[in-house]
Amino acid sequence: MNQMKEAVHPATGSRRWPAIWLYVVVATLIVGVALPANASGRLIAHNTPRYVSTAKNLGTEDPSKTIEVSIWLNPHNRGELDALAEQLYDRTSPNCRHFLNRAQIAARFAPTAEEAKTVGQFFEAHNLKVVKVGPDNFFVRARGTVGEVENAFQVQLNNYQVLGKTIRANDRDPYVDGTAAPLVMAISGLDDGKYEHPLMSRSASLPQGKGAAAKASAVGAAPDDLGYSNICFDGTVTQTYSNNGNGSYPIGTYKGNYLNYYTLTSAGCGYTPPMIQAAYNLTGLYAEGFDGAGQTVGIIDWCGSLTIQNDANVFSAQFGLPALTSSNFAITYIPRASTCEAADAVEINIDVEWAHAIAPGANINLIVPSSASFQDVDQAEFTAVNYGLANVISGSISAVESLVPASLLATQNMISEIAAVSGISANFSSGDGGDYTADGIPATVSTPADSPWATAVGGVTLALNSDNSIAWQAGWGNNQTLLAEAGYVFDPPLAFGFIGGAGGGPSNCAFQDDSVTPATCLAGFPKPPYQKKLPGKYRQLPDVSWLADPYTGAVIAITVPGNVPSLEWQVWGGTSVACPMFSALWAIANQEAGAPLGQAAPYLYSLPAGAVYDIVPVTSKANVSASIQESTGTNKYTAAEVAGVSSGKFVSAIWDYADLQDTAFVISFGTDSGLKTAKGWDNVTGVGTPNAKAFADSFAPAAK
Repeated sequence: MNQMKEAVHPATGSRRWPAIWLYVVVATLIVGVALPANASGRLIAHNTPRYVSTAKNLGTEDPSKTIEVSIWLNPHNRGELDALAEQLYDRTSPNCRHFLNRAQIAARFAPTAEEAKTVGQFFEAHNLKVVKVGPDNFFVRARGTVGEVENAFQVQLNNYQVLGKTIRANDRDPYVDGTAAPLVMAISGLDDGKYEHPLMSRSASLPQGKGAAAKASAVGAAPDDLGYSNICFDGTVTQTYSNNGNGSYPIGTYKGNYLNYYTLTSAGCGYTPPMIQAAYNLTGLYAEGFDGAGQTVGIIDWCGSLTIQNDANVFSAQFGLPALTSSNFAITYIPRASTCEAADAVEINIDVEWAHAIAPGANINLIVPSSASFQDVDQAEFTAVNYGLANVISGSISAVESLVPASLLATQNMISEIAAVSGISANFSSGDGGDYTADGIPATVSTPADSPWATAVGGVTLALNSDNSIAWQAGWGNNQTLLAEAGYVFDPPLAFGFIGGAGGGPSNCAFQDDSVTPATCLAGFPKPPYQKKLPGKYRQLPDVSWLADPYTGAVIAITVPGNVPSLEWQVWGGTSVACPMFSALWAIANQEAGAPLGQAAPYLYSLPAGAVYDIVPVTSKANVSASIQESTGTNKYTAAEVAGVSSGKFVSAIWDYADLQDTAFVISFGTDSGLKTAKGWDNVTGVGTPNAKAFADSFAPAAK
């Protein structure tokens, strides 16, 4: 039986009970542009997290603790790099899609070995040991104690309380002395900020029923019938609850749509590969021979999984997909073997299994950084791009743009730009916190999806018909309301408000105003040419979307140590599902094109009619309303009042919580925090979701 636990919101520490998701909001660091050099050294401006000026200081870091820090070097000819990157995606340019290889990029844009040596000498002069020089000299990494790092960069490292987390950060911008100073673009590792995975669970292990009996065998055995339904909204119901369950007031009567969620005897709805392949017309692509063959999807996931290949092959056997073997599946640890590899690494299972489900013929390279730190993940991604370990990068990772300094954002942007120049698409989740205002911070977006050189993937709610055709799609955003709990009826219904949805909106914190305290976000990354018709001056997220709502989520197979049996089938959502799905389809588009397409985003705004489904607001006449009888009379609540929304189109449905008797909720769909789905591009779903066959076919070479 599934267990639901009270969930503490990781950002605010508040309890949105009962929240059934692993909702992770990331504290990120924005890196700044360096100030002009002088003879003795240089302040590396905008290299301090903005929260340092306002967050609670918990005290200094242990000066004897060993840490690693990195200096990213300025690329050569940056203006030329920027101009070339734009030309490569300008269909009128003679350079269009004439992507560069590693040697060409190194010759024109990479720092020199002598420059890297100079940076290394800076480290050594301050008692820091160089542990790695990055590919083509783009970064130099060193190790030392906190005290030695503080002395080298003339900062103090403190611990700060940020959105319910403790994060180490420098208290001021670092200073670099000597001949290394003009070479520095950014410094990473002074803080220990981390990326997070934007994934959400609907507590969906199989119940003790038909599917559970089938799976009660050795790990690796695939059940004959999982029991998941493709119908998530199963008609309408009328339900009545009373206080103490004995007819005492208040007595609540609720009418409306019914959410086909798991019960003690049913797995409820959960989408499997055959369902998604049929719904989005992938089967037509496969019939044409396009399944991603010859392409490689590089999946960025830290730490690693001890069971991923076995789990993915149970998943593959169940759904008729090719096995993952040494010929089509690799794990690449960067920069070293992981010390935190474990079983039950949910994100890795989502990414690998669903990339494989969408593009069963593609190779998968699981790229494993040593940790979730910005330093480790950024360097692993850069190494993968530099060595061409994949032609599509899939990153189900996110960090809150406004909480990070501008120089790390600049570093992340440079990595995505070099990927684009190399003919590689760097695709990232748009996040699961909407515009983040529900977490008590001003509206902002997620990084690294915010880069103009990345492709940002948002999310939708999906409802299918019995034949797996699409009934409707909504921009993913859920509100949750508690109607009755274990014999207590709430009057009015207890609205928790927004509990998760796709991230989006304008980039607004890539550049800061440090003339005021605290520094103010005034502007973000500039709007790229491919978004010229969108509103505003700045990069808008997302570009495209796919399945993400955990209440209409995707099935995975995963080993959970300590459980009997240890192989479980679960249902997950979040833009962590949407990103690998889209990345896999982009691999198929590259296959059909017969040549590298590079970054996906520039193509998405000029697709032919029918290549994407435009996601528009949806509603239902059967949204849940309430009538609650008290001893003094009857109180009636509209569907909007029950859902806790003021206006707009949405769908709502009753969910009977199976793990607690006489407990029911209302979940709303299409109610994202501060964001709105609309005709055409919108800040929840981008241009929409792919109609896979028409989408990939639009990249087929023109007949001669």
